[in-house]
Amino acid sequence: MTIAYVLISCDLGFDVEIIDEIKQVEDVKEVRGVFGAYDILVKLESANAEILKDTIIWKIRKLNRVRSTLTLITMEGLE
Repeated sequence: MTIAYVLISCDLGFDVEIIDEIKQVEDVKEVRGVFGAYDILVKLESANAEILKDTIIWKIRKLNRVRSTLTLITMEGLE
């Protein structure tokens, strides 16, 4: 199982709309609004990193009003 955390910056005032859209994306396990340099935190889980990459590139980064993302993919065996 591959787990990734995605930090998202979005246009001001669109975080709730984007969170609602992200909740519909397959492999999304958790999504929350956050305070700080980023607006949204997403936890993804999938069978492999390639599926997560496609989800991030084609389903999250392409959402309207998403300005940037930072992805952190966990390393197995370092729990």
